[in-house]
Amino acid sequence: MAAVSYVNATCVYPDNPVPAVDGLTLDIDDGEFMVLVGPSGSGKSTALRMLAGLERVTSGDIMIGGEEVSTKPPKDRDIAMVFQNYALYPHMSVAENMGFALRLKGTSKEQRSARVLEAARILDLEPYLERRPKALSGGQRQRVAMGRAIVREPSVFLMDEPLSNLDAKLRVETRANIAALQARLGTTTVYVTHDQVEAMTMGHRVAVLKDGVLQQVDTPRNLYDRPANAFVAGFIGSPAMNLREVELVTGGACLSNTLVSLAETTLETARAAGLSTVILGLRPESLFLTEDGDGLDLEVMLSEELGADAYVYGRLPGDASTQGHFVVRHEGRTAPSIGDAIRVRIRPGDEHIFDPESGVRIV
Repeated sequence: MAAVSYVNATCVYPDNPVPAVDGLTLDIDDGEFMVLVGPSGSGKSTALRMLAGLERVTSGDIMIGGEEVSTKPPKDRDIAMVFQNYALYPHMSVAENMGFALRLKGTSKEQRSARVLEAARILDLEPYLERRPKALSGGQRQRVAMGRAIVREPSVFLMDEPLSNLDAKLRVETRANIAALQARLGTTTVYVTHDQVEAMTMGHRVAVLKDGVLQQVDTPRNLYDRPANAFVAGFIGSPAMNLREVELVTGGACLSNTLVSLAETTLETARAAGLSTVILGLRPESLFLTEDGDGLDLEVMLSEELGADAYVYGRLPGDASTQGHFVVRHEGRTAPSIGDAIRVRIRPGDEHIFDPESGVRIV
């Protein structure tokens, strides 16, 4: 096992002057499960491939176990990688696939068999050791790829969207299995995904990237509760946080047809920064339906019923057609219908405030 550090690491591809990864500084503790997440083109896979030695580090350093490895070939980095497409040899059995890297290293047949059997036992693959990959399901192939990594007993596991080829139900089951397996083995793991729900449910900490730049790294709970900027706020959470630029007025901010009360310290901070508007963020669960009193008027565009609760997607008066739906979590069994006019209120203290220019969190 080993700690991993990116130290101002940058990757620039020859045909593109814009860095794919730009000055990434990130420390990953020994035994930690770190998830890199972001939209397509954010640089998360490139960052992983830099660590694996599959992409050149243009500047900066990458450390594994305190040793600088930027110029080392992949085979000398003591890492094992699980790819999106599993990369199994079709002419080999499951056991041969899992033990192939050990055979290349000259590991004895007895040791090889023992380590393959142990990995197969951990992954519930013992009945399939003599099968070829084509005779396995997608989930079983994924477990074989995991087994191939486990038998090498590396310092670091690298996983590049290993669940993206699985169906939704199997993906949920397998991500739980991977998280439990990592906890059992205690091996430092760097995991890449574009699925923020996957990131939030698996990682000890999550690093959010955008355009090659690290936006925030924190525990899933802290990312959700205190996003560092408007991008993280809108990316983390499903459904996403409602974000609207609002005008500051006496006592708070004006959102659609109602005054959103803000703390005086928040208003003072905004005024000190010379702001007349801010970005207001509200999670769907921070809103609730009301039948009387002040509130936000909302035209229901869609109700997404989930059984015990529902998400109501609506439009605020004055919203531009390009703005996304305003989403409210509804805990009742009977959700509003499309076309209904409803009124919602904001739970006091649940507001998130961001600078409209930089997107940085104000409070």
